[in-house]
Amino acid sequence: MTQANNSQWPAPLASHALRATVRLPGSKSLTNRELVLAAIANEPTEFAGALVSRDSSLMIEALRALGAIVENANSETPSVTPATLNSTAAIDCGLAGTVMRFVPPLAMLNRGRITFDGDAGARKRPMDTTVASIRDLGVEVEAEQPSLPFTVVGNGLVDGGEITIDASSSSQFVSGLLLVAPRFKNGLTLRHVGEQLPSLPHIEMTLQCLRERGVAVSHPEPTVWRVEPGPVAGGFKQIEPDLSNAGPFLAAAMVAGGSVTIPDWPAVTTQVGNEFVWILQKMGAEVVRDERGLTLSGTGVIRGIDMDLSIGGELAQVVAALAVLADGPSRITGIAHIRGHETDRLAAMTAEINRIGGDCREIEDGWVITPTNTLHGELWHTYEDHRMATAGAIIGLRVPDMLVENIETTSKTMPNFAKLWLNMLGGNA
Repeated sequence: MTQANNSQWPAPLASHALRATVRLPGSKSLTNRELVLAAIANEPTEFAGALVSRDSSLMIEALRALGAIVENANSETPSVTPATLNSTAAIDCGLAGTVMRFVPPLAMLNRGRITFDGDAGARKRPMDTTVASIRDLGVEVEAEQPSLPFTVVGNGLVDGGEITIDASSSSQFVSGLLLVAPRFKNGLTLRHVGEQLPSLPHIEMTLQCLRERGVAVSHPEPTVWRVEPGPVAGGFKQIEPDLSNAGPFLAAAMVAGGSVTIPDWPAVTTQVGNEFVWILQKMGAEVVRDERGLTLSGTGVIRGIDMDLSIGGELAQVVAALAVLADGPSRITGIAHIRGHETDRLAAMTAEINRIGGDCREIEDGWVITPTNTLHGELWHTYEDHRMATAGAIIGLRVPDMLVENIETTSKTMPNFAKLWLNMLGGNA
Protein backbone atom coordinates (compact mmCIF):
# COMPACT_ATOMS: atom_id res chain seq x y z
CA MET A 1 0.00 0.00 0.00
CA THR A 2 1.18 3.52 -0.78
CA GLN A 3 1.91 6.55 1.33
CA ALA A 4 0.29 9.89 0.51
CA ASN A 5 2.49 12.37 -1.35
CA ASN A 6 1.90 15.92 -0.13
CA SER A 7 3.85 17.70 -2.87
CA GLN A 8 2.29 20.83 -4.37
CA TRP A 9 2.19 21.37 -8.15
CA PRO A 10 1.81 24.94 -9.42
CA ALA A 11 -1.05 24.68 -11.91
CA PRO A 12 -0.02 26.61 -15.02
CA LEU A 13 -2.15 29.50 -16.27
CA ALA A 14 -3.18 29.51 -19.92
CA SER A 15 -1.46 32.56 -21.43
CA HIS A 16 -2.72 32.10 -24.99
CA ALA A 17 -5.23 30.20 -27.09
CA LEU A 18 -4.27 26.58 -27.55
CA ARG A 19 -3.35 24.77 -30.72
CA ALA A 20 -2.28 21.34 -29.55
CA THR A 21 -2.40 17.66 -30.35
CA VAL A 22 -2.49 15.33 -27.34
CA ARG A 23 -1.87 11.64 -27.89
CA LEU A 24 -3.43 9.75 -24.99
CA PRO A 25 -2.50 6.41 -23.44
CA GLY A 26 -4.81 3.40 -23.72
CA SER A 27 -8.15 3.06 -22.00
CA LYS A 28 -7.93 1.83 -18.42
CA SER A 29 -11.42 0.35 -18.58
CA LEU A 30 -10.66 -1.63 -21.73
CA THR A 31 -7.13 -2.62 -20.66
CA ASN A 32 -8.22 -4.11 -17.34
CA ARG A 33 -11.26 -5.89 -18.79
CA GLU A 34 -9.15 -7.43 -21.51
CA LEU A 35 -6.45 -8.46 -19.04
CA VAL A 36 -9.03 -10.39 -17.00
CA LEU A 37 -10.35 -12.09 -20.14
CA ALA A 38 -6.78 -12.91 -21.19
CA ALA A 39 -6.31 -14.70 -17.86
CA ILE A 40 -9.21 -17.10 -18.57
CA ALA A 41 -8.73 -17.43 -22.34
CA ASN A 42 -7.87 -20.72 -24.03
CA GLU A 43 -4.74 -19.26 -25.65
CA PRO A 44 -2.36 -16.34 -25.11
CA THR A 45 -3.36 -12.75 -25.82
CA GLU A 46 -1.09 -10.07 -27.27
CA PHE A 47 -1.88 -6.39 -26.78
CA ALA A 48 -1.13 -3.12 -28.53
CA GLY A 49 -1.86 0.27 -27.01
CA ALA A 50 -2.43 -1.09 -23.49
CA LEU A 51 -2.35 1.38 -20.63
CA VAL A 52 0.76 1.52 -18.46
CA SER A 53 -0.37 2.92 -15.10
CA ARG A 54 -0.75 2.04 -11.45
CA ASP A 55 -4.21 0.51 -12.03
CA SER A 56 -3.06 -1.67 -14.91
CA SER A 57 0.10 -2.70 -13.02
CA LEU A 58 -2.00 -3.74 -10.04
CA MET A 59 -4.20 -5.81 -12.34
CA ILE A 60 -1.18 -7.50 -13.94
CA GLU A 61 0.30 -8.36 -10.54
CA ALA A 62 -3.07 -9.75 -9.41
CA LEU A 63 -3.24 -12.00 -12.47
CA ARG A 64 0.34 -13.11 -11.94
CA ALA A 65 -0.62 -14.09 -8.39
CA LEU A 66 -3.27 -16.34 -9.92
CA GLY A 67 -0.72 -17.99 -12.20
CA ALA A 68 -0.86 -15.93 -15.39
CA ILE A 69 2.40 -15.29 -17.23
CA VAL A 70 2.68 -11.65 -18.34
CA GLU A 71 5.58 -10.61 -20.55
CA ASN A 72 6.47 -7.00 -21.48
CA ALA A 73 4.33 -5.95 -18.54
CA ASN A 74 5.54 -2.35 -18.31
CA SER A 75 4.79 -1.53 -21.93
CA GLU A 76 1.91 -0.92 -24.30
CA THR A 77 2.47 -4.38 -25.81
CA PRO A 78 2.16 -6.95 -23.03
CA SER A 79 1.34 -10.59 -23.73
CA VAL A 80 -0.63 -12.78 -21.33
CA THR A 81 -0.54 -16.56 -21.03
CA PRO A 82 -3.71 -17.69 -19.21
CA ALA A 83 -3.68 -18.20 -15.45
CA THR A 84 -3.29 -21.63 -13.89
CA LEU A 85 -5.76 -20.63 -11.13
CA ASN A 86 -4.13 -22.87 -8.56
CA SER A 87 -2.65 -20.42 -6.07
CA THR A 88 -2.57 -19.12 -2.53
CA ALA A 89 -1.77 -15.43 -2.61
CA ALA A 90 -2.34 -11.92 -1.24
CA ILE A 91 -3.48 -9.36 -3.79
CA ASP A 92 -3.00 -5.59 -3.45
CA CYS A 93 -5.93 -3.74 -5.03
CA GLY A 94 -4.45 -0.29 -4.38
CA LEU A 95 -7.29 2.11 -5.18
CA ALA A 96 -8.26 0.31 -8.39
CA GLY A 97 -11.98 -0.39 -8.51
CA THR A 98 -11.48 -2.74 -11.44
CA VAL A 99 -9.06 -4.87 -9.41
CA MET A 100 -11.19 -4.99 -6.27
CA ARG A 101 -14.42 -5.74 -8.22
CA PHE A 102 -13.12 -7.89 -11.13
CA VAL A 103 -10.49 -10.12 -9.53
CA PRO A 104 -12.47 -11.55 -6.57
CA PRO A 105 -14.99 -13.16 -8.98
CA LEU A 106 -12.02 -14.55 -10.93
CA ALA A 107 -10.66 -15.96 -7.64
CA MET A 108 -13.80 -18.10 -7.40
CA LEU A 109 -12.29 -20.20 -10.19
CA ASN A 110 -9.02 -20.57 -8.30
CA ARG A 111 -8.10 -23.55 -6.13
CA GLY A 112 -6.77 -21.86 -3.03
CA ARG A 113 -7.06 -18.91 -0.66
CA ILE A 114 -6.77 -15.44 -2.18
CA THR A 115 -6.71 -12.49 0.21
CA PHE A 116 -7.60 -9.02 -1.06
CA ASP A 117 -6.62 -5.68 0.51
CA GLY A 118 -5.68 -2.23 -0.72
CA ASP A 119 -4.92 1.37 0.18
CA ALA A 120 -6.64 2.93 3.19
CA GLY A 121 -9.11 4.62 0.85
CA ALA A 122 -9.97 1.30 -0.76
CA ARG A 123 -11.18 -0.08 2.57
CA LYS A 124 -13.92 2.57 2.53
CA ARG A 125 -15.25 1.62 -0.91
CA PRO A 126 -18.42 -0.49 -1.08
CA MET A 127 -17.73 -4.19 -1.58
CA ASP A 128 -20.87 -5.70 -0.08
CA THR A 129 -22.29 -6.73 -3.46
CA THR A 130 -19.10 -8.54 -4.45
CA VAL A 131 -18.90 -10.42 -1.16
CA ALA A 132 -22.60 -11.35 -1.20
CA SER A 133 -22.62 -12.46 -4.84
CA ILE A 134 -19.58 -14.72 -4.40
CA ARG A 135 -21.25 -16.37 -1.43
CA ASP A 136 -24.54 -16.69 -3.36
CA LEU A 137 -22.62 -18.57 -6.06
CA GLY A 138 -21.49 -21.11 -3.51
CA VAL A 139 -17.94 -19.94 -2.83
CA GLU A 140 -16.64 -19.18 0.66
CA VAL A 141 -15.60 -15.66 1.59
CA GLU A 142 -13.89 -14.91 4.89
CA ALA A 143 -14.73 -11.33 5.85
CA GLU A 144 -15.33 -9.55 9.14
CA GLN A 145 -17.36 -6.96 7.23
CA PRO A 146 -18.32 -6.57 3.56
CA SER A 147 -15.29 -4.48 2.63
CA LEU A 148 -11.58 -4.95 2.15
CA PRO A 149 -9.76 -6.93 3.46
CA PHE A 150 -11.37 -10.32 2.77
CA THR A 151 -10.36 -13.78 1.54
CA VAL A 152 -11.94 -15.84 -1.25
CA VAL A 153 -11.57 -19.59 -0.71
CA GLY A 154 -12.11 -21.22 -4.09
CA ASN A 155 -12.22 -24.88 -5.10
CA GLY A 156 -11.80 -24.29 -8.82
CA LEU A 157 -15.42 -24.88 -9.81
CA VAL A 158 -18.44 -22.56 -9.99
CA ASP A 159 -21.81 -23.84 -11.13
CA GLY A 160 -23.21 -20.40 -11.99
CA GLY A 161 -26.83 -20.30 -13.05
CA GLU A 162 -28.95 -17.35 -11.89
CA ILE A 163 -28.14 -14.60 -9.42
CA THR A 164 -29.79 -11.33 -8.35
CA ILE A 165 -27.68 -8.43 -7.07
CA ASP A 166 -28.03 -4.76 -6.20
CA ALA A 167 -25.39 -2.86 -8.19
CA SER A 168 -26.77 0.60 -7.40
CA SER A 169 -23.41 1.81 -6.11
CA SER A 170 -21.29 0.61 -9.07
CA SER A 171 -21.75 -1.09 -12.43
CA GLN A 172 -18.39 -2.77 -11.76
CA PHE A 173 -20.22 -5.35 -9.63
CA VAL A 174 -22.08 -6.46 -12.77
CA SER A 175 -19.02 -6.41 -15.03
CA GLY A 176 -16.87 -8.37 -12.58
CA LEU A 177 -19.30 -11.29 -12.60
CA LEU A 178 -20.02 -11.20 -16.33
CA LEU A 179 -16.33 -11.23 -17.27
CA VAL A 180 -15.66 -14.61 -15.63
CA ALA A 181 -19.08 -16.17 -16.27
CA PRO A 182 -17.98 -18.07 -19.44
CA ARG A 183 -15.97 -20.32 -17.12
CA PHE A 184 -18.97 -21.15 -14.91
CA LYS A 185 -20.42 -24.62 -15.55
CA ASN A 186 -23.85 -23.20 -16.41
CA GLY A 187 -22.84 -19.69 -17.41
CA LEU A 188 -24.65 -16.88 -15.65
CA THR A 189 -27.96 -15.05 -15.77
CA LEU A 190 -27.52 -11.88 -13.73
CA ARG A 191 -30.40 -9.64 -12.65
CA HIS A 192 -29.93 -6.21 -11.10
CA VAL A 193 -32.48 -4.92 -8.60
CA GLY A 194 -32.14 -1.48 -7.08
CA GLU A 195 -33.14 2.13 -7.46
CA GLN A 196 -30.49 2.93 -10.05
CA LEU A 197 -27.72 1.42 -12.14
CA PRO A 198 -24.95 3.93 -12.85
CA SER A 199 -22.60 3.90 -15.83
CA LEU A 200 -24.55 1.53 -18.07
CA PRO A 201 -22.05 2.07 -20.94
CA HIS A 202 -19.44 0.23 -18.88
CA ILE A 203 -21.64 -2.88 -18.84
CA GLU A 204 -22.07 -2.65 -22.60
CA MET A 205 -18.27 -2.38 -22.86
CA THR A 206 -17.97 -5.62 -20.87
CA LEU A 207 -20.50 -7.38 -23.12
CA GLN A 208 -18.70 -6.19 -26.25
CA CYS A 209 -15.34 -7.42 -24.93
CA LEU A 210 -16.94 -10.83 -24.36
CA ARG A 211 -18.55 -10.90 -27.82
CA GLU A 212 -15.25 -10.08 -29.51
CA ARG A 213 -13.70 -13.10 -27.81
CA GLY A 214 -16.40 -15.43 -29.10
CA VAL A 215 -18.56 -15.59 -25.97
CA ALA A 216 -22.35 -15.73 -26.45
CA VAL A 217 -24.04 -12.96 -24.47
CA SER A 218 -27.56 -11.54 -24.42
CA HIS A 219 -29.48 -8.73 -22.74
CA PRO A 220 -33.06 -10.06 -22.51
CA GLU A 221 -34.36 -7.31 -20.20
CA PRO A 222 -33.12 -3.80 -19.31
CA THR A 223 -31.44 -5.03 -16.11
CA VAL A 224 -30.83 -8.69 -16.96
CA TRP A 225 -27.74 -10.10 -18.69
CA ARG A 226 -26.94 -13.65 -19.81
CA VAL A 227 -23.48 -15.08 -20.49
CA GLU A 228 -23.28 -18.61 -21.93
CA PRO A 229 -20.55 -21.02 -20.82
CA GLY A 230 -17.80 -21.68 -23.33
CA PRO A 231 -14.26 -20.91 -24.42
CA VAL A 232 -12.76 -17.43 -24.39
CA ALA A 233 -10.55 -16.67 -27.38
CA GLY A 234 -7.09 -15.15 -27.08
CA GLY A 235 -5.29 -13.57 -30.01
CA PHE A 236 -4.54 -9.89 -30.64
CA LYS A 237 -6.19 -6.92 -28.92
CA GLN A 238 -5.77 -3.27 -29.89
CA ILE A 239 -6.72 -0.96 -27.00
CA GLU A 240 -8.39 2.36 -27.81
CA PRO A 241 -7.08 5.62 -26.31
CA ASP A 242 -8.71 6.52 -22.99
CA LEU A 243 -11.54 8.89 -23.84
CA SER A 244 -12.35 9.68 -20.20
CA ASN A 245 -8.79 10.91 -19.79
CA ALA A 246 -9.34 13.09 -22.86
CA GLY A 247 -11.76 15.18 -20.81
CA PRO A 248 -9.30 17.53 -19.06
CA PHE A 249 -7.48 18.29 -22.32
CA LEU A 250 -10.69 18.96 -24.23
CA ALA A 251 -11.86 21.14 -21.35
CA ALA A 252 -8.60 23.09 -21.57
CA ALA A 253 -9.52 24.31 -25.05
CA MET A 254 -12.80 25.61 -23.67
CA VAL A 255 -11.10 27.46 -20.82
CA ALA A 256 -8.14 28.88 -22.78
CA GLY A 257 -9.74 29.13 -26.20
CA GLY A 258 -8.26 27.56 -29.31
CA SER A 259 -8.29 23.87 -30.11
CA VAL A 260 -7.07 20.48 -28.90
CA THR A 261 -6.92 17.42 -31.15
CA ILE A 262 -7.05 13.86 -29.83
CA PRO A 263 -5.68 11.44 -32.48
CA ASP A 264 -7.23 8.01 -33.11
CA TRP A 265 -10.60 8.88 -31.57
CA PRO A 266 -12.67 5.80 -32.47
CA ALA A 267 -15.63 6.17 -34.82
CA VAL A 268 -17.58 3.61 -32.76
CA THR A 269 -16.85 2.88 -29.11
CA THR A 270 -18.40 1.69 -25.86
CA GLN A 271 -16.25 4.09 -23.81
CA VAL A 272 -18.29 6.48 -21.69
CA GLY A 273 -15.71 9.20 -22.40
CA ASN A 274 -17.26 9.50 -25.85
CA GLU A 275 -20.11 11.33 -24.11
CA PHE A 276 -17.79 14.33 -23.70
CA VAL A 277 -18.47 15.14 -27.36
CA TRP A 278 -22.09 16.18 -26.85
CA ILE A 279 -21.68 17.36 -23.24
CA LEU A 280 -18.95 19.85 -24.12
CA GLN A 281 -20.79 20.97 -27.25
CA LYS A 282 -23.77 21.77 -25.01
CA MET A 283 -21.40 23.87 -22.88
CA GLY A 284 -20.25 25.88 -25.92
CA ALA A 285 -17.55 23.89 -27.72
CA GLU A 286 -17.31 23.05 -31.40
CA VAL A 287 -16.24 19.54 -32.43
CA VAL A 288 -14.85 18.29 -35.74
CA ARG A 289 -13.92 14.72 -36.65
CA ASP A 290 -11.53 14.15 -39.54
CA GLU A 291 -8.41 12.19 -40.46
CA ARG A 292 -6.49 13.83 -37.61
CA GLY A 293 -8.90 12.50 -34.98
CA LEU A 294 -11.31 14.56 -32.89
CA THR A 295 -10.69 18.31 -32.56
CA LEU A 296 -12.51 20.41 -29.98
CA SER A 297 -12.42 24.18 -30.23
CA GLY A 298 -13.50 26.77 -27.68
CA THR A 299 -13.61 30.53 -27.33
CA GLY A 300 -13.05 30.80 -23.60
CA VAL A 301 -16.78 31.29 -23.06
CA ILE A 302 -18.38 28.37 -21.22
CA ARG A 303 -22.13 27.90 -20.82
CA GLY A 304 -23.68 26.50 -17.68
CA ILE A 305 -25.45 23.16 -17.99
CA ASP A 306 -28.38 21.32 -16.42
CA MET A 307 -27.93 17.61 -16.94
CA ASP A 308 -28.34 14.11 -15.57
CA LEU A 309 -24.87 12.53 -15.72
CA SER A 310 -25.82 9.06 -14.50
CA ILE A 311 -24.51 7.65 -17.78
CA GLY A 312 -20.94 8.33 -16.65
CA GLY A 313 -19.97 9.55 -13.20
CA GLU A 314 -16.29 9.47 -14.15
CA LEU A 315 -16.94 12.52 -16.34
CA ALA A 316 -18.45 14.55 -13.51
CA GLN A 317 -15.39 16.35 -12.15
CA VAL A 318 -14.40 17.71 -15.56
CA VAL A 319 -17.92 19.04 -16.07
CA ALA A 320 -17.94 20.53 -12.56
CA ALA A 321 -14.58 22.24 -13.11
CA LEU A 322 -15.93 23.86 -16.27
CA ALA A 323 -19.11 24.84 -14.44
CA VAL A 324 -17.03 26.81 -11.94
CA LEU A 325 -15.74 28.93 -14.84
CA ALA A 326 -19.02 29.13 -16.78
CA ASP A 327 -21.13 32.21 -17.50
CA GLY A 328 -24.23 30.82 -15.80
CA PRO A 329 -25.30 28.33 -13.14
CA SER A 330 -25.09 24.55 -13.57
CA ARG A 331 -26.98 21.65 -12.06
CA ILE A 332 -25.31 18.24 -12.39
CA THR A 333 -27.36 15.27 -11.14
CA GLY A 334 -27.55 11.47 -11.31
CA ILE A 335 -24.15 10.94 -9.67
CA ALA A 336 -24.88 9.95 -6.06
CA HIS A 337 -22.80 6.80 -6.65
CA ILE A 338 -19.54 8.76 -6.96
CA ARG A 339 -19.55 9.15 -3.20
CA GLY A 340 -18.13 5.62 -3.19
CA HIS A 341 -15.24 6.15 -5.61
CA GLU A 342 -11.61 6.90 -4.71
CA THR A 343 -13.04 9.46 -2.31
CA ASP A 344 -16.48 10.93 -1.72
CA ARG A 345 -16.28 12.93 -4.93
CA LEU A 346 -19.42 14.97 -4.25
CA ALA A 347 -18.10 16.18 -0.91
CA ALA A 348 -14.54 16.64 -2.17
CA MET A 349 -15.47 18.83 -5.15
CA THR A 350 -17.86 20.86 -3.01
CA ALA A 351 -15.16 21.52 -0.42
CA GLU A 352 -12.47 22.47 -2.92
CA ILE A 353 -14.65 24.68 -5.12
CA ASN A 354 -15.83 26.62 -2.05
CA ARG A 355 -12.26 26.77 -0.70
CA ILE A 356 -11.14 28.78 -3.75
CA GLY A 357 -14.06 31.20 -3.54
CA GLY A 358 -16.54 29.34 -5.71
CA ASP A 359 -20.16 28.52 -4.95
CA CYS A 360 -20.92 24.81 -4.99
CA ARG A 361 -23.86 23.27 -3.14
CA GLU A 362 -23.96 19.52 -2.70
CA ILE A 363 -27.40 18.01 -3.28
CA GLU A 364 -28.63 14.44 -2.88
CA ASP A 365 -27.29 13.22 -6.22
CA GLY A 366 -24.97 15.93 -7.48
CA TRP A 367 -24.11 19.62 -7.35
CA VAL A 368 -25.55 23.04 -8.00
CA ILE A 369 -22.68 25.32 -9.07
CA THR A 370 -23.07 29.08 -9.41
CA PRO A 371 -20.21 31.09 -10.96
CA THR A 372 -18.63 33.81 -8.81
CA ASN A 373 -16.13 36.63 -9.30
CA THR A 374 -14.29 35.73 -6.10
CA LEU A 375 -12.14 32.81 -7.28
CA HIS A 376 -8.60 32.90 -5.95
CA GLY A 377 -5.51 30.74 -5.86
CA GLU A 378 -5.35 28.20 -3.08
CA LEU A 379 -4.10 24.69 -2.36
CA TRP A 380 -6.46 22.28 -4.15
CA HIS A 381 -6.65 19.04 -2.19
CA THR A 382 -6.87 15.86 -4.27
CA TYR A 383 -7.85 13.23 -1.66
CA GLU A 384 -5.63 10.69 -3.48
CA ASP A 385 -8.12 10.89 -6.37
CA HIS A 386 -6.74 11.30 -9.89
CA ARG A 387 -9.87 13.05 -11.16
CA MET A 388 -9.70 15.60 -8.37
CA ALA A 389 -6.16 16.38 -9.50
CA THR A 390 -7.13 16.96 -13.12
CA ALA A 391 -10.10 19.10 -12.06
CA GLY A 392 -7.72 21.36 -10.16
CA ALA A 393 -5.50 21.66 -13.24
CA ILE A 394 -8.48 22.74 -15.37
CA ILE A 395 -9.49 25.50 -12.96
CA GLY A 396 -5.86 26.55 -12.63
CA LEU A 397 -5.76 27.46 -16.30
CA ARG A 398 -7.79 30.56 -15.44
CA VAL A 399 -7.30 31.12 -11.69
CA PRO A 400 -3.78 32.33 -10.77
CA ASP A 401 -1.69 30.75 -8.02
CA MET A 402 -3.51 27.44 -7.87
CA LEU A 403 -1.51 24.65 -6.24
CA VAL A 404 -2.60 21.06 -6.85
CA GLU A 405 -1.74 18.65 -4.07
CA ASN A 406 0.03 15.48 -5.25
CA ILE A 407 -0.39 15.71 -9.01
CA GLU A 408 1.26 12.27 -9.11
CA THR A 409 -2.05 10.74 -8.04
CA THR A 410 -2.87 10.92 -11.77
CA SER A 411 -0.50 7.95 -12.24
CA LYS A 412 -3.49 5.79 -11.36
CA THR A 413 -4.64 6.06 -14.98
CA MET A 414 -2.32 8.60 -16.69
CA PRO A 415 1.28 8.57 -15.41
CA ASN A 416 2.49 11.38 -17.70
CA PHE A 417 -0.37 13.79 -17.08
CA ALA A 418 1.75 16.74 -15.87
CA LYS A 419 4.10 16.44 -18.85
CA LEU A 420 1.23 16.13 -21.33
CA TRP A 421 -0.44 19.17 -19.73
CA LEU A 422 2.65 21.35 -20.03
CA ASN A 423 3.28 20.20 -23.60
CA MET A 424 -0.31 21.11 -24.50
CA LEU A 425 0.31 24.61 -23.17
CA GLY A 426 3.46 24.96 -25.23
CA GLY A 427 6.26 23.89 -22.92
CA ASN A 428 7.33 24.62 -19.37
CA ALA A 429 4.92 27.04 -17.77
